[in-house]
Amino acid sequence: MRAFVTLALLPMIACAPVPQVTQGQPSLLQDVVFVPTRAYASTGAVHSNTELVLDFLDLTFAMENGSQLDVMSRFEGPITVGFAGAVPPSAPRDLAALMSRLSVEAGLNISAAPQGTTPSITVEFAPKSALQRLAPTAACFVVPNVSSLAEYRSLRGTAQVDWAQVRTRTRAAIFVPADTSPQEIRDCLHEELAQALGPLNDLYRLSDSVFNDDNFNTVLTPFDMLTLRVTYAPQLRSGMTRAQAAALVPGVIQSLNPGGAGMGAGSAGPTPRAWTDAVETALGRQGSMAARQVAAERALSIAQSEGWADNRLAFSLFVAARLTAGSDKQRALAEFTAAAAIYGREPGGEVHVAHIEMQLAAMALASGTPAETVRLADRAIPVVQRHENAALLATLMLLKAEALDQLGDPQAAAALRLDSQPWARYGFGSEAVVKDRMRGIAAVGKRGSKG
Repeated sequence: MRAFVTLALLPMIACAPVPQVTQGQPSLLQDVVFVPTRAYASTGAVHSNTELVLDFLDLTFAMENGSQLDVMSRFEGPITVGFAGAVPPSAPRDLAALMSRLSVEAGLNISAAPQGTTPSITVEFAPKSALQRLAPTAACFVVPNVSSLAEYRSLRGTAQVDWAQVRTRTRAAIFVPADTSPQEIRDCLHEELAQALGPLNDLYRLSDSVFNDDNFNTVLTPFDMLTLRVTYAPQLRSGMTRAQAAALVPGVIQSLNPGGAGMGAGSAGPTPRAWTDAVETALGRQGSMAARQVAAERALSIAQSEGWADNRLAFSLFVAARLTAGSDKQRALAEFTAAAAIYGREPGGEVHVAHIEMQLAAMALASGTPAETVRLADRAIPVVQRHENAALLATLMLLKAEALDQLGDPQAAAALRLDSQPWARYGFGSEAVVKDRMRGIAAVGKRGSKG
C-alpha cells in the first residue's frame, strides 16, 4: 500500500508571478525518457547475505500493520497483467517498462494478459475520491482474490480479501487513481505490483528499497529485484512456514549474491510501533503543525534512545528538519547535515542525500546565496536522474533557474525552465500544479533577492 507521505519542498509562499517559459510546450511522454541504470546483472553485493536473509523473512512473513503471516504465498506459474478502467496515457508505457525489468532483472515469467482473458493481476484505474473512501490513507493499494473494484466492494471485510488467509496467489487487483500525476501512477505501479507479486510488508530500516514507507525510492531497486528473485526461486513454494523458508533461503541468497557471503552484518533490531506512529503523524495530512512537530520530536527521541545509527535515525533527523526549517533554520541545517552523513553510508543512500540537497538548495536560495543553490542542484541532478524521480528533478531545475536569475544570467535561467517542463508535467501532473510549484519557487527566490 503506497501511503500518502509528503516529502515536498519546504513551505513556500505561492504569491510570486509564474516565470515565463517563452518557447513551445514540450510533449509529456516523448520528452520524459529515463536512461536505464538499474540492470540487475550490473550491481555488485552491497548487503551481507546474513542481512538479506533476515530482510527477506521479515518482509515475507509479516504485514505492514505488524501482524504476522503463517505462510508465504506467491503466484505459481506464468503471471499476466492487464488494465481496467480509465487508463491514463502514460500507464501502458510505464507498465511495459516495469514488466520488462521484472522479467530481465527478477527472472519472472510475467507478460501482458491476452485480450479476452482474466489477468493474474488487474490494474484498475478509478477516481481518487472513490479509492480514498475505501482506503483513506493510501494513494493506491492491492487486494487479493479479486479482479475489479466492484468485486472488492462486494467482498470487502471478508476472509476472501484478507492477505493473511492467502496460501497461493491466483488473482489480485491493484487500484490506482486515474486523476493524479503520471509519476504517482508509475510509482504506484512499481510498489503495488511488487507487493502483488511478493512481500506484503514494509521495513523502515531498508535504505535501498520501495518496501519502505519513507518513499525516497520511487521505482524498484536492485534490492527489490533480488527480493523478488528469492521469492520465486524454485526451492521455495507457496504455503511454506517461516521456519521452512528459513532453512532454504540462505542457500538461495548465496547462489544469487555470492559477494555478500563475506560481508559483515550488523543487527538492525526491531522498529518500535511507537516510532512508526510518530513518523506517520509527523508526515501525515492531519493535525496542526505544532502536533506534527511534537510527533517528529518523539520519533527522533525514540531513534536516539534505541541507539540507532542507520536509515531510521537519518529519517528521524530528516523529518524533524523538514518541520523546523521554517522556524529554526540553524537547527534544520544541522539535522539535514547529520541525516545526509548517515545516508551517505547507507546502501543506495545517494538519492536520500539528493532529497536533502534539494532542501538545502531551497534554504540557500531563500538566504540569498544563489551560488550555493547552483552547486547543490548540480550535484543532486545526476543522482535524481538515475533514480527516475521527475518531480524532484524538476524542482531542482527550477531552483537552479531562480538562482541563475539572481546571479545575472536570465537567458540560462529561461532555458533551464523550458527544459524542466516535461519533467514537471510528468512529476506534478496538471498545468495548474506545475504553475503552483513554479510560483512557490519564484517566491523563495524573491525572498532571497531581498535579503
